[in-house]
Amino acid sequence: MAYVFFGYFAGMITLTSILVVVLRNPVYSTLSLLVMFFHVAGLYITLHAEFLAAVQIIVYAGAIVVLYLFVVMLLNVNRDDRYHSQSRIAVFVSVPLSIEFLVLLSGGMGAARRDPAAMAVDAQTSDNTLTIGQALYSTYLFPFEVASLILLAAMVGAILLAKPHIGKNEDKDIPQAPGAQ
Repeated sequence: MAYVFFGYFAGMITLTSILVVVLRNPVYSTLSLLVMFFHVAGLYITLHAEFLAAVQIIVYAGAIVVLYLFVVMLLNVNRDDRYHSQSRIAVFVSVPLSIEFLVLLSGGMGAARRDPAAMAVDAQTSDNTLTIGQALYSTYLFPFEVASLILLAAMVGAILLAKPHIGKNEDKDIPQAPGAQ
């Protein structure tokens, strides 16, 4: 059963990676990247790396995709009307893939009902989140805080680049008293 899930996640990761490069509309390309990130997280779950799956969803599927969409919207890329036929292709591709996913999901749920002990994770192997957390907040606390400050500086820089009028002509916004020059 593990091979089936690996095959599904590997196939979807490959397909959505190709769609990221092939699609002409940058918003569709970014959404394909989002689907790919979720499937990579699913692959991590099959490897019993729950922490990496959570970080994959929070950091990549959350923050990085939002950053990409922010850049796409900031650049205001014009959409080409020649590519509206992709919606029909998406229907023909998504319906069989959705049916395949439901079949795989029901097969996995059926296997879990037949042998729940085989699907259970050993308690000792599920402590990887605790181990990573202890190392991160004890041994690597200083580099972790430095990385957060670097990300804060990058965020402030991105805001200043996106809104160049912030900080300029601030005295125009302050109402002046009548008769004051």
